[in-house]
Amino acid sequence: MWRREIFGAGRGGRGNPPRPGGRRAAPPNGDPPRGPRFRRVRQALAIVAAIGILGVTGAGLFVWHQYEEMAASLPSVDSLRHYQPPTVSRIYTGDDRLMAELAAERRIYVPITAIPNRVKNAFIAAEDQHFYTHGGVDPLAIVRAEITNLNRPEGRRPIGASTITQQVARNMVLDNNSLTMQRKIQEALLAVRIEQTLPKDKILEIYLNGIYLGEGAYGVAAAAQTYFNKHLDQLTNAEAAFLGALPKSPSNYNPYRHPDAATRHRNWVLGRMAEIGAISRADADAGQQEPLIPHGAPRFGPLPNSEWFGSEVRRQLVAQYGEDRAMQGGLDVHTSLDPDLQNNATQILRDGLMTYDHSHGGWRGAVTRITLSSKASEDEWVAALKAVKPPPGMLDRWRLAVTLSSATGRVGWIEDGAPHTATLAGKDQAWMHVYRSSHVGDVVMIEPQAEGGVALRQVPKVEGALVTMDVRTGRVLAMVGGWSFRESQFNRATQALRQPGSSFKPFVYLDAMEQGVPPSEKFEDAPVSYGDWHPQNYEKDNWGPTTLHDALRESRNLVTIRLAAHLGMKSVADMAIKAGLVAEMPHVLPAALGAVETTVLRETAAYASIASGGHIVPPSLIDTVQDRDGNVIWKPPGLKLGTMMQAPPPPPDATPADPNAPPADPSATPPANPTVGVSAPATPPPGSLEVPVVDDQRPRIASEDSAFQIVTMMQDVIKRGTGTLAGVGIDRDIAGKTGTSQDFHDAWFAGFSPDIVTVVWVGFDSPQSLGKNEDGGRIAGPIWNRMMKVALASRPRLSFRAPDDIVLARYDTGRLMAVDAFKNGQVPGMSVALHGFGAGTEALTAADTGAENVSDSETDMADAPAQGLPSPGQAPNGAATGNAAGNGGPVAQSGQPAQQPAQTGDIGVGGLY
Repeated sequence: MWRREIFGAGRGGRGNPPRPGGRRAAPPNGDPPRGPRFRRVRQALAIVAAIGILGVTGAGLFVWHQYEEMAASLPSVDSLRHYQPPTVSRIYTGDDRLMAELAAERRIYVPITAIPNRVKNAFIAAEDQHFYTHGGVDPLAIVRAEITNLNRPEGRRPIGASTITQQVARNMVLDNNSLTMQRKIQEALLAVRIEQTLPKDKILEIYLNGIYLGEGAYGVAAAAQTYFNKHLDQLTNAEAAFLGALPKSPSNYNPYRHPDAATRHRNWVLGRMAEIGAISRADADAGQQEPLIPHGAPRFGPLPNSEWFGSEVRRQLVAQYGEDRAMQGGLDVHTSLDPDLQNNATQILRDGLMTYDHSHGGWRGAVTRITLSSKASEDEWVAALKAVKPPPGMLDRWRLAVTLSSATGRVGWIEDGAPHTATLAGKDQAWMHVYRSSHVGDVVMIEPQAEGGVALRQVPKVEGALVTMDVRTGRVLAMVGGWSFRESQFNRATQALRQPGSSFKPFVYLDAMEQGVPPSEKFEDAPVSYGDWHPQNYEKDNWGPTTLHDALRESRNLVTIRLAAHLGMKSVADMAIKAGLVAEMPHVLPAALGAVETTVLRETAAYASIASGGHIVPPSLIDTVQDRDGNVIWKPPGLKLGTMMQAPPPPPDATPADPNAPPADPSATPPANPTVGVSAPATPPPGSLEVPVVDDQRPRIASEDSAFQIVTMMQDVIKRGTGTLAGVGIDRDIAGKTGTSQDFHDAWFAGFSPDIVTVVWVGFDSPQSLGKNEDGGRIAGPIWNRMMKVALASRPRLSFRAPDDIVLARYDTGRLMAVDAFKNGQVPGMSVALHGFGAGTEALTAADTGAENVSDSETDMADAPAQGLPSPGQAPNGAATGNAAGNGGPVAQSGQPAQQPAQTGDIGVGGLY
């Protein structure tokens, strides 16, 4: 009762006394009686509470549903257990110099144990100072960031509170940098999962190797090289702190563009490092006083002059492993390139092309022309010359110069920022004025000379290619694919299909040796025609019966045709295909003269097969490929290293050797019991030593005896034949062959020593004549000569090793005294009638030559010398090919060629010289 009175009295001061029985008296104005005080308030509170509970429950259920959906859609973090980010692949030369890098992202992966503590602490202090204590998300950092963001100026990006683990989740798993709540929640959930899956050090390792730090550098190791040209263990506290400052904004803290901002943020990181106890305050103060001066290594490009080689290695890697693994797999690729030999090869080929260009035409005119006053000052022409861009193909050692006096040939150029002047030599001025005259203001290319003058230069239009390879292993030591990789990346050593001309002929003769035909065998060197095809020798003369030795030495076309007809073109084609010279070949006689297409690299490998004793020698640019863990995943097949038991030398008291006996061949294999991978079948003598030996598992194209017979014949090509210019000044055992295609479109020289093979090609990209009588011996031979002199200079003197069952004999070929190699059963110097002497040629028709597809004149042939040949393996009109008498064809009983029609003067499709 007392509570009701009090409460009642409290309503607006209108307290009414209660009525008997506890009921409230009716108000005097007749209003209905009021209910209990605060009943409505309690009802409202109850409703609000119920709604709140329902809302919270609903919201909780909704949030839980969203969480379940989001969690279910999150990517797995298991991939981080074996995380391998895109890492630069490196290509090394044969002496382990870095030649090139293949990378979509420049990153050097370093394990956490190799990252110094100062580098780790710099990033922890700057990005996540509680890294080792939180569980993936740092609540205190989130609160601090939100408070800071409330007071941030309008338009400024809000600061984040992402931990290092969250950054790993965002960059390595989500790969999403959008500023949305959903992404932030996903990032936090993934961070927690990562912390439950990986140890802290592994998370930090992934972060430090994956973070982008500007200037194209990914990870701390690449950044240390990019900004300071140092390894991680060489960084100072200040340098490590600078790297730690970069993740927030690499572009805004770039030391080259924003040095002040970069220094301020570095100093802030040093202070944070002192706060967390990573360094002392004194060290932090000392680091803050250190100037920020980046000493970045220059941008690494391919090793000079190695671009042709490196591009071919890259192509092979992409073909074998795919672009992603080749470019981002962290492969270590060790190649066969000899950098010094490569530099020499580049210079030698360029010199040869310049020599040809200089002697086959005059100066083609100025690069451009700048306007100068009549008495131009030095400042005037220097400013004008600086604005001129060098043309493609201009070499680095050349300079752009402006003609200051056309009468005296005085030119001016800029060297190391300073102006220089000189006068062109008289011979250069004469060359310049062969077709054109120079004018003041002409911009020309010159090369400063050591004696102080300058030489006039121009980019040749003729192109060339060169490959040098190890005979035994097939390791490519040097490769030049043209004049300038910068001007054209087309590799003429591997991509240009050109006719080898007469450099194909050794494989016809090798096939003859394999079929038992001796080098002294004679074939008729006389006119021959098949339908409309009237081939001739280069000299347009005929020698009559001619030995194969003389025919190869002097590159006689008619003997080669008769020999190929005797052997059968299918057999010749099979030999060329096995050697790798061609992938396929038509069975028609012009192909025996080189009317096929090959590349410089293919021909180099084919000639190596002859030089190596008949083994197939696949060219190899790559020695080994290692994965990012250092495991060898590829090496060239064919050669294996085994062991053999070598007998001990005879005791001192053994019977002395016969003083009249010939000296032992030092290259001969010592008597031993081979144990290549297996035990020797016989017990080795006491005291035998186990020594390494190469087990050559590569197939053969010919026997060692046949290969040596061709080598002996090709030695005389250089000594007394078409290749004499290639042998000038070389006092080593060398062998080779010239090659000139129809209408002088291609000039080749291919040759070898016992351990090195080099092939040189010169021609125009769009086939055209190099000039009358400009054959392989004159143009490519001198280039080959210079290259082999350099290659052999650092190598021991070796001789071609004769097989044990070969007999070397001197005999009269009918034209000179020659030395040839003869097999068992062959009579040195003898020639016998082969099924009617030069059999097969009389029975052949135009169908066996492709003559109906060959032009009638040499001029016409220049347009399309080999375009009309039938497809490989099929003769025109379905006729049989290679119908030699030895293979079942009819034979002329007289043993002499049938009467031929008068010659039309055609040289014929194929090799000339």
